Amino acid sequence: MTTEKVLRLEPQLQQLPVALRLLLPLLRAIRIGSLRLELADGRRFDFIGEQEGPAGVMRLQHPARFSLRLIANAGMGLAQAYLRGDWSSTRLADTLQVLALNERHMRAAFPGRQALAGLDRLQHRLRANTRRGSRRNIRRHYDLGNDFYRLWLDPGMTYSGARFARPDEALEAAQTRKYAELLDSLHAAPGDHILEIGCGWGGFAEYAARRGHRVTGITLSPAQYEYARARIAAAGLDTRVELRLQDYRDVRGRFDHVVSIEMFEAVGTEYWPDFFTSVFNCLRPGGRAALQVITIDPAVFARYARRADFIQKYIFPGGMLPSVPVFAAHAARAGFQISRCEFRGEDYARTLRHWDHRFMLNRNRVREQGFDDRFVRLWHYYLAYCEAGFMTGRIDLMQTTLIRPPCP
Repeated sequence: MTTEKVLRLEPQLQQLPVALRLLLPLLRAIRIGSLRLELADGRRFDFIGEQEGPAGVMRLQHPARFSLRLIANAGMGLAQAYLRGDWSSTRLADTLQVLALNERHMRAAFPGRQALAGLDRLQHRLRANTRRGSRRNIRRHYDLGNDFYRLWLDPGMTYSGARFARPDEALEAAQTRKYAELLDSLHAAPGDHILEIGCGWGGFAEYAARRGHRVTGITLSPAQYEYARARIAAAGLDTRVELRLQDYRDVRGRFDHVVSIEMFEAVGTEYWPDFFTSVFNCLRPGGRAALQVITIDPAVFARYARRADFIQKYIFPGGMLPSVPVFAAHAARAGFQISRCEFRGEDYARTLRHWDHRFMLNRNRVREQGFDDRFVRLWHYYLAYCEAGFMTGRIDLMQTTLIRPPCP
């Protein structure tokens, strides 16, 4: 099979299907990396940028449907075309990186798309994280079944970015290092009482309890709650750990410290002030809150906040990522001092590669649990989409420590 380098051989563009010619302004806008289009009849077309970068591959099963979805709804249309089987890729994360790195150029070359963006934003707003909405949104994602998550998470069932000491480190060890860093940042004394907002399957609670602390963990997911309770009991730590099915807004009392690992993303813009106020009120004066939060590039935050993206529509309904300046402003308004702020986006990209590799190895077992091919494509796309976001800097992973000032 021959490869036509269309940036250099314009006459070869006539061999493109008519539907794909509609996308030429986008394809010609590639400046970084390269993108290969493969057609079902074996023809290949390479669009090569001026700067080195990742090499993406798109195999188009239905070029016309693919083009129409992309024209109608851009990034969301790209995802929907993938879910419906209009295109596939042997290098999905790399392909999404190429598109992310060239998004600005593509947007300038093909203005006016996003015909359905307003509808997606309306649907997103209808999923707001009221108390009832939060329960519904969390259960939609986390109550897919513990057996499902067990197929591709590490043995400790940790569903958040890890901290790697070296590239070849085992995922479970890197997740434990993350727990250690968060706990150490609290400067907690033995016996201190820690509130964990969004305790997941109990990994951090178990770790902190083994180090001599008391933990109260809250979640809105019944599946996680039951798993974590059994886990803590099996570890013989139920005298140090209390688990609750509870909304963060309903927590009463004071704690020495607070930990929240990638729960803030599910709070929703309207409730960010409530979250910081709740955390502040739960802390004793001088107490610390250690948070791990996925953030979005400030340069794209305003546009991101105006429309629902793939993650919000299909994976985390009601969610929203903050930019670092927006997060810091909300924390300051609540009365917090920020004592530490570190970023680990590349570590999260590596975490996602581990997850995606395990997920794809076990995709037949996922199907055996009753999930269809579209579901498998959805989760593969989700994991690759997030990896691409971290690798291109569109999103980042922030670890920060907030301090409630001591009483004067």
